[in-house]
Amino acid sequence: MSEKKRYIGELISEFFAVAIIILFGDGVAAMYTLYDPSPYKTAYWGVCIVWGLGVTVAIYATGAISGTHANPAVTLALALFRGFSWKKVLPYMGAQILGGLAGAALVYSLYVPVINHYNEVHHLTRAIDGGAAGVFFTHPADFITVSHAFWDELVLTAMLVFGIFAITCQYNTQAPQANSSALIIGLLVATIGASCGYLDAWAINPARDFGPRLFCFLAGWGSAAIPAPSNYWWVPIVAPLSGGVVGGGLYHYVLRPFMPNYISQTIELAKEGVNPAEPVLVVTNEPAPAVHRAS
Repeated sequence: MSEKKRYIGELISEFFAVAIIILFGDGVAAMYTLYDPSPYKTAYWGVCIVWGLGVTVAIYATGAISGTHANPAVTLALALFRGFSWKKVLPYMGAQILGGLAGAALVYSLYVPVINHYNEVHHLTRAIDGGAAGVFFTHPADFITVSHAFWDELVLTAMLVFGIFAITCQYNTQAPQANSSALIIGLLVATIGASCGYLDAWAINPARDFGPRLFCFLAGWGSAAIPAPSNYWWVPIVAPLSGGVVGGGLYHYVLRPFMPNYISQTIELAKEGVNPAEPVLVVTNEPAPAVHRAS
């Protein structure tokens, strides 16, 4: 396969990964928001599990092609700390955002009659009241200011990327074996949502929020989507990108050097820009090279 064809496949893979996540995630958000009584109102853990399993399915579907970053914050952290090619960063992010838009459009096509009914019953409009917007994109909950939401998203995304780096570190002897890492990463996403999701709907992924937000801007929500009340639209972009750098840096510089199998070495990047000594998200956990010590 030519390098160009492989690269196109990677971008298509990232598009589908985010589209899959949004299809399941915004779908369960619609179940939670639009129905009364909702089966999830007293079983919020179910919402978190669906989001997490959406991530798991996306990794299993696309991980062999692109590594399933599926998140601009992950892509940026991988470029900074794991040798991912900088020339691919913006194209990957673009593909991820378009995947989020496509996933939201698909959810909308499924739920549009229910969305319209919900807004009619509750006397809401899309553009003025942001009726049913919570199905697609995030916003701060009661008592949460924009500045506090920024902190929330920074911390939660740092937790996400820190966890991903730990789960996929070949030097971590406690990391899951082979491709079971996909399930553990999904459970990590679910755990973040279950522990802190009510603060501001746990975007932790700029593509997960901005892609659907952009779709809604075009589909009648207008200023309720962008710039959103209190000009909130930029927070789920900038805060996760910042948090991903913090979380990835903490693992890479603070914890990773103490892993039992860690060996200091100079890594030469592969032609495609991926660090051959440390995988992106799909873990092989191959045995570390033997260490020969002078006796």
